[in-house]
Amino acid sequence: MTDLEAALRRVVRGEVGFDTTSRALTTMDASNYRRVPLGVVAPRDADDVAAVLEVCREHAVPVVARGGGTSIAGQATGTGVVLDFTRHMNRLVGIDPEARTAVVQPGVVLDRLQDAAAPHGLRFGPDPSTHSRCTLGGMIGNNSCGSHSVAWGTTADSVRELSVLTARGRRLRLGREWSGAPEGLRGLVDGELARLRTGFPDLPRRISGYALDALLPERGADVARSFCGSEGTLGVLTEAVVRLVESPRARALAVLGYADEAGAAEAAVGLLPLGPLTVEGMAVDLVPSTQGLPRGGAWLFVETGGDTEAEARARAEAVVRAADVVDALVVTDPGGQRTLWRIREDASGTATRMPDGSEAWPGWEDCAVPPVRLGGYLRDFRRLLTAHGLRGTPYGHFGDGCIHVRIDFDLLSADGVARFRRFSQELADVVVAHGGSLSGEHGDGQARAELLPRMYGAETVALFERAKAVWDPDDLLNPGMLVRPAPLDANLRFSVLPREPVDVEFGYPSDGGDFSAAVRRCVGVAKCRTTSVSGAGVMCPSFRATGEEAHSTRGRARLLHEMLAGELVTDGWRSTEVRDALDLCLSCKGCRSDCPVEVDMATYKAEFLHHHYAGRRRPAAHYAMGWLPVWLRWTARTRTAPVVNALASVRPLAAVAKRLGGIAREREVPRLAGETFSRWWRRRGGRPAEGGDLVVLWPDTFTEHLSPSVGRAAVRVLEAAGLRVALPPTLRGRAVVGDGTSRSPLALLTARRGQVCCGLTYVSTGQLDRARAVMRRTLDLMAPVLETSAPVVVLEPSCAAALRTDLPELLHDDPRAARLSARVLTFAEALERHAPDWAPPEVNLPAVGQTHCHQHAVLGDAADRRLRESAGLTGELSGGCCGLAGNFGFEAGHYEVSVACAEDQLLPAVREAPDGAVVLADGFSCRTQLEQLAGVRGRHLAEVLAERLD
Repeated sequence: MTDLEAALRRVVRGEVGFDTTSRALTTMDASNYRRVPLGVVAPRDADDVAAVLEVCREHAVPVVARGGGTSIAGQATGTGVVLDFTRHMNRLVGIDPEARTAVVQPGVVLDRLQDAAAPHGLRFGPDPSTHSRCTLGGMIGNNSCGSHSVAWGTTADSVRELSVLTARGRRLRLGREWSGAPEGLRGLVDGELARLRTGFPDLPRRISGYALDALLPERGADVARSFCGSEGTLGVLTEAVVRLVESPRARALAVLGYADEAGAAEAAVGLLPLGPLTVEGMAVDLVPSTQGLPRGGAWLFVETGGDTEAEARARAEAVVRAADVVDALVVTDPGGQRTLWRIREDASGTATRMPDGSEAWPGWEDCAVPPVRLGGYLRDFRRLLTAHGLRGTPYGHFGDGCIHVRIDFDLLSADGVARFRRFSQELADVVVAHGGSLSGEHGDGQARAELLPRMYGAETVALFERAKAVWDPDDLLNPGMLVRPAPLDANLRFSVLPREPVDVEFGYPSDGGDFSAAVRRCVGVAKCRTTSVSGAGVMCPSFRATGEEAHSTRGRARLLHEMLAGELVTDGWRSTEVRDALDLCLSCKGCRSDCPVEVDMATYKAEFLHHHYAGRRRPAAHYAMGWLPVWLRWTARTRTAPVVNALASVRPLAAVAKRLGGIAREREVPRLAGETFSRWWRRRGGRPAEGGDLVVLWPDTFTEHLSPSVGRAAVRVLEAAGLRVALPPTLRGRAVVGDGTSRSPLALLTARRGQVCCGLTYVSTGQLDRARAVMRRTLDLMAPVLETSAPVVVLEPSCAAALRTDLPELLHDDPRAARLSARVLTFAEALERHAPDWAPPEVNLPAVGQTHCHQHAVLGDAADRRLRESAGLTGELSGGCCGLAGNFGFEAGHYEVSVACAEDQLLPAVREAPDGAVVLADGFSCRTQLEQLAGVRGRHLAEVLAERLD
């Protein structure tokens, strides 16, 4: 391997990575399979690709081309050198609106092409659900299709010319009439014309095998088309000329409800003569909530287009009239359509968990049958599942007869893997009996190539092998795919994981307490690799800032997987590779909500840091900011806040303090409040007002010591709404709920003073033993509150999220943790639930800012939206993360990434705000980031409302 690496470094201008991290990031795609490569190369251009091929040929090392890594059959993994086209060869070379074509490099993401074509009224027809991160090269390699294939066909239908390098270094320009054909290909076809005319099923979604029938003379001998779907086994794509189609000016979405999926499937083919853009189907067992959907047990999503909204709606209504439905809904609002489509697009992730939480896997992800046979096929498919004791949730492209499904195979035991093999063989026979194709979109890969003889017969498969030999006589390119494949039950990625549960701190309630199962959640669909967020989305800010796979949620999950496997990452919890990848995780928790399978990287990071630094010295920032509540309480007790502020204003002293504390030199140290929130509370009397529901206002560390104005404002608003506000007790013992202290003489003698804390700063720095101790002390203090029915109102979203999730998951053995978690309400939720008749003061101003990432991911912001609307605060808050994220943006080495995250959504939104707009920022980190980077004062919603009470 050393010789190979050295040879590549001599001739390649792009990056060559033979390190553990580079290899670990590419061991898997979105399939069940895992292969460890020797190294990864990110070529800068076609010359680099040629150089890699020459070196690898000399060393007899295979080469695998990789795009977004979202392949579901294992074809983007390999044991040799992986070519990563996403880093450099990712340009949109140009668009010709007159000719309706585009020239692209293989690593360009589909959505980039769509964005560039949209101003011309054009688009690329195929659109897989991974459109925000899949690449054109990968789409050509797999002959991807997507939901609009009933209107615009497959990727092969959209390809005009392909620039390809063969394994032996020949540069070919593939096109029609044998253009670019390697020597020997035409002779091979001429000798097999009868087989090519009769041996291939005629259906819209036949992706399996090589498309050699595209080389028939009556089909234009289209070498480019025949190359599509070859899964990187024939040549390496370096550039493509693709066809664009006219995009409808307006669209409507008809959602048709049916009693069950078979009824929906049988109805789909009858809608095709109406010329829809999509006919997508899914059943109720795949939908987390049927809210917003018409009545039924299954649905068809039928999209129509037109020059005007009225024309598109009329066509959608015609679809409804033609369909025999239980119920129907027509949506023309683009936002409403996006919401509904998101349900369908997230299915590839959500389908990996059954309704009871058990795991489900790909493997039979996209077989296809003639659309007219789909209803019968689904019934046979369900019967076969039942016979094998398996469960799955079919969905997909009903108009093309293509079905996606994740099945709850047991791929962890020998018996389960044996059942996986038997089921796959029997289902292949069912597909063939219905005149179908083993793959209808994602290719064969290792998942289905072994079964191709059942579909095509041995002689046609032998013809595939001869075609492979014409293109790649040395079997250098992606060997083991399509021809001479590995068994479908070999190289399973789960086989390397530990069989016994790993000793961990968090409870992982959704994964049965099994950390390995939590890590297995990431199936590789790579929604975290999107370069922009839609709406209020958050995931994954560090990837958008760096563009590096290691700093995506998927990349970190892959490294954790390899850490557990112990083959590539060999030092377990002490791994520096995992530590470095997690270092730029902001713990924003965006993946907890935005990832279709709810990977929670913030929790995994805290878990890892706890074990990584166990018994060892930690980074200075962990002590400076992890123990922030302690330092701030000491300052408050000694009343030295003015002294600390004065010293922090002396630049040399501040520089020394920041260096010792591991704080970024670019950061200003926030000023401490002269009077804490609790001291103000006691000064005003420390007793709740009379009447109304009792609510306990949580004095979080940030409100208490850094932004007491937020607490004071919240008290004013809550009391104006008729609520009785109290603070938690500060004495353990016979404390009194409602005064933030205790005046009982016995309590003063027998109890110990303390202050509640959610433990957030300890969790985010992985100091879980300390976090647990702090949380238990808090539960002791909160015991009197838990004996009442009072809700706990938390103003700081991060602290509220910690109480909602980290508390019960870390103290999973203490029932009080779950009880306190269930009591936690946000400021807006408290007003909505306990003062429903109260009307907020009218603000009547536009609002800008950012929904706090923890609020988006854990708490939800529906109540906040309604409260803002009631107060006349108009406009939508942006998504993303502010980039400061508690301790993250303050830590040395994180400043540039922190700023890049702020520039992604928050700062542009504030700069573009209309005059007089209110800048809302409920989180202290968000307000600090705005002040330090933009010179703008953000305010908590409570402050805005309190100001208008007068």
